[in-house]
Amino acid sequence: MSDSCLRLIPVDPIFVPDSGAADKARKLLTAFVPDASQVTIDVRDEVSFIDQGANFESVSCSSCGSPIDLEWWQASLEKATEGRCRDLAVTPPCCGKQASLNDLRYVKPAGFARFVDACHQRGLGVLLDWVPAHFPSDVHGLAQFDGTALYEYADSREGFHQDWNTLIYNFGRTEVRNFLVGNALYWLERYGVDGLRVDAVASMLYRDYSRAAGEWVPNVHGGRENLEAIDFLKRMNEIVGREAPGTATIAEESTAWPGVSRPTSVGGLGFHYKWNMGWMNDTLQYMRKDPVHRRWHHNELTFSLLYAFDENFVLPLSHDEVVHGKGSLLAKMPGDRWQQFANLRAYLGWMWTHPGKKLLFMGGEFAQNDEWNHDRSLDWHLLQHPEHRGVQALVRDLNRLYRSRPALHALDCEPGGFEWIEANDAEHSTLAFLRRGGPGALDSVLVVANFTPVLRQHVRLGVPDGWRGRRLRELLNTDSAHYGGANIGNGDSALAVEPVAAHGHAQSVAITLPPLAVVVFEAGG
Repeated sequence: MSDSCLRLIPVDPIFVPDSGAADKARKLLTAFVPDASQVTIDVRDEVSFIDQGANFESVSCSSCGSPIDLEWWQASLEKATEGRCRDLAVTPPCCGKQASLNDLRYVKPAGFARFVDACHQRGLGVLLDWVPAHFPSDVHGLAQFDGTALYEYADSREGFHQDWNTLIYNFGRTEVRNFLVGNALYWLERYGVDGLRVDAVASMLYRDYSRAAGEWVPNVHGGRENLEAIDFLKRMNEIVGREAPGTATIAEESTAWPGVSRPTSVGGLGFHYKWNMGWMNDTLQYMRKDPVHRRWHHNELTFSLLYAFDENFVLPLSHDEVVHGKGSLLAKMPGDRWQQFANLRAYLGWMWTHPGKKLLFMGGEFAQNDEWNHDRSLDWHLLQHPEHRGVQALVRDLNRLYRSRPALHALDCEPGGFEWIEANDAEHSTLAFLRRGGPGALDSVLVVANFTPVLRQHVRLGVPDGWRGRRLRELLNTDSAHYGGANIGNGDSALAVEPVAAHGHAQSVAITLPPLAVVVFEAGG
C-alpha cells in the first residue's frame, strides 16, 4: 500500500467541502487506485494559497496585461490569507478593473529554460554547478524540516560541515538519496542542461574531511570512507546515464581517490570527468615565479603528465583562483606589464595544448585586471585596450584550433594522444611535445613552449619519421602581434624537415622560439 498523498483543491475559492465531497473524491480515485477502500480521505475546510511566489517569475494583469508590482501582489495575498482565502477579489492598480488573484497571469519559471535553449541554438552547452555535498542550515530550508534531523545526519560529527557552517545530507537514508537523484534529473530533463559539475566531492568521500581526531564517526568497518555517500554518487551517475543519455557529470574532487571518472562496473564512481586540481596548483605556482627561477621548478609543468591519463581530466582555472585576495590571472603573472600579458598568453597556450578539457572562469578570457567581484559586472571596458583585446582574440583562436584539430581533442584522455619530444630542458625552461589525433603521422601537431623572456633561435626538435620530406608551418603563436605580442616567430615560412637526428628521431626541424610564448606547428606537403 502506498503512503502517497493527493491533495484536491476546489476551483471555487469559497467552496466548503462536506462529507459528500469525500465520496466524490473516492469515486474519482477508483480510476487510479485498484482498491479505493485503501484510500483514507481527510476533509478540511481550510484552504490556503499554495503558490507563495516561488513557482513563477512575474505576474501580470488578466485584463490589460500590464506587469503587476510583486509587493502589491504580496500584500493582496496576505490580506486574502487572513480571510482564509474566501475573498480573492482584487483591483490591480494598472487598469482598475476588478479581478481575482486566481485569474492573474502567473509566468512560470521558464526564463532559465529559455536561456538554455538560446545557448543551444548558438552551439553552446550549459553546465550547472550542483551541490549535493551540503546544504544551508537556514530554518526556512531543509534543516530540521519536520522538527527532527530529516535530511541531515543527527550527529553533528556526521551532519555538520565545520568549514562552511552547513549541514550534510544523510546519504544513508533512501528518501534523501532519491530526493537528490530526482533533483539532478530535474535540472537535466526539465531545463535541458548538458551536465552537472558536482561540487566538493572530496568532502563527501571522507568522513574525516577537515576534521581532527575525535570529531568524526568511522564507518561500519572502522574506516574513514563515507560508504553511504560513495554508494549515492555511483547510483546518481548510473541513473543520470540511463535517464539522461548524452549529458555529463563532472567531479570537483581534490584528492587521489582512484577511479572517479571510471565506470561503476569496474569499481569507479561513474563520473565522466574529474577536475585536475594538481595541474592547476602546480602550473599556477610555476607561472607566479620570476622566469629566472623557473629552471628550478621545471617539474611543476611536467609532473602532471605522469598521471594525466589516470582519469578523464578537466583543467580548471575556476572562480576559486580569482577571489578572496588571490588576484586575477593577470595579476598572478610576474614582470612588467608587457611580460605579464606575455606570461598569461603563454599559460593559456600551454593549457589549451595540454591533455584534458578546458575550464576558464569569466574575465580570464580578456585578462581582467582585478579579481572577480560578485557585486559588479566584469570589466568589459578593458577591451578598449589592445592588450586585453589581444588575449580575447587568443582565447577565441585557441578554441577554434582546439575544435578544428583532432590532435588536440580526439585522444585527450588517452596516453596515445601525447608524446614528449623535449621534457628535460629545465636550464632554458623550454618544452616540446606532440599531440596526436589518430594513428597516422599527419594526425599530429607539434607544440613548443618557452617560459623565459629570452629569444631562442635555431632550436632543433625531433619529429616523427612520417614527417620526412614535409614542411612545417605555424598554426598558432601566442607572441603574434594579433594577440599583443612582439610578433617574433616563423611567420608564414615553411620549415623543412631534415634528415638530422634529434630527440630519438631520425628527422628534425629547426625553429625560432619566441620569448614567453607557445607555438603550435602542423606538417604539410
